[in-house]
Amino acid sequence: MRIWITAIGRLFAVGIPLALGVMAILYSGSIKSEAAPKETVAQSVPVRVITLSEIDLVPRVTGYGVVAPAREWRAIARVEGTVTMSSPLLSDGNYVPMGTELLQIDDTDVRLTLAQLDAQMAALEVKDETLTASLEISRADLALSESDLKRQQDLQSQGVTTRTALDQAARTELAARSKLTDIQNQLALNEAERAVLLAQRASSARSLEFMSVVAPFDVQIGSVAADVGQYVARGTVLFSADGTEAVEITAQFPFGQMGPLIRSLEPGTSVLDLNAQVQLSQAGRIIKWPATVARVSDAIDSRTQSARIVVRVDQPREKAIAGQRPPLRRDMFVEVVLSAPSRKALVAPSTAITQNQALVVSAQGTLEPRKVELAYTADGLAVISGGLAAGDKLVVTDPSVAVPGMAVKPVEDQLLVDALAAQASAQ
Repeated sequence: MRIWITAIGRLFAVGIPLALGVMAILYSGSIKSEAAPKETVAQSVPVRVITLSEIDLVPRVTGYGVVAPAREWRAIARVEGTVTMSSPLLSDGNYVPMGTELLQIDDTDVRLTLAQLDAQMAALEVKDETLTASLEISRADLALSESDLKRQQDLQSQGVTTRTALDQAARTELAARSKLTDIQNQLALNEAERAVLLAQRASSARSLEFMSVVAPFDVQIGSVAADVGQYVARGTVLFSADGTEAVEITAQFPFGQMGPLIRSLEPGTSVLDLNAQVQLSQAGRIIKWPATVARVSDAIDSRTQSARIVVRVDQPREKAIAGQRPPLRRDMFVEVVLSAPSRKALVAPSTAITQNQALVVSAQGTLEPRKVELAYTADGLAVISGGLAAGDKLVVTDPSVAVPGMAVKPVEDQLLVDALAAQASAQ
């Protein structure tokens, strides 16, 4: 029994340390040394920027309006009668040169009136000839009567004639004088009647001119209301036409945009000195016509607070190019661009400036906020008057986290720079 106890004791004495050693080895192999902490490296955020520089800026403002002819013509019948001739050109849409006869009205009645007036004036001539001959006779008769009266008066003073003879001589002289006066009055009445007839004849002759309707200037025919065989009364609208020498567009421009444009004008100049261009978007392209500022309307649109400026395009038909540029016609809705002379300015996309705040990349490559002063904004462009200078790198896209002092990697957006320059110079 003692032998078994001794054997077991020796087994524990050897086995326990051996087991502990094996466990220690296994445990030590499972322990990993703790990794040394790595040093943190800041990552630069890439941002798109443009390097500011003074570029050519053409101050401009855009408005919209409807095309209307500079001159309109409504052919109105100034005499009554039946239409006897209508030109083949008298149809809607036709172009007619100045001086073309378009319509004739029957002039028979007017010519009969002229003939009647001529006959009446010829009769007056005959009356005047007769009265003139009678006038000479009456003057001679009056002279004889006056001489006889004088002789009777002398005889009466000598007492060799009777009172009756003197009275008779006086009555004869008075009758001769009365007859002469009647002839003179009749000649005066004839002269007045002749003046009336001449006025009537001039009026009829003028009416004869109105029998033919002639284009007063180059026109494009509109609606036609008269045709051959139709009776027209005085005041009837025969047809309408538009002048082709020029068109006008009364465009509306917001007051807020007109102010900066006018301030950019040179001293001594006015709105009438602005450059003007008419544009029309068609089939994915922009068609342009050169124009001039004709006048500024007194009317103000109270709803939109817009000024109305009238621009003029001369000879729009001659400026037309088949398949490329159509002629400007009535009721076309177009865009009107007014611009001032080019000048140098700092210009940025308006989207890069929010509430007069912008982001720039500093010389150390960090993000820096700037307060910006703007002269004005228009058409997506912001004209800078303070807060930024040439050479500044303006951030044109917002970084994911805008923290002052954050390291960023500026990436120059040359395409945006080129597009900005082209838009600012109105190319």
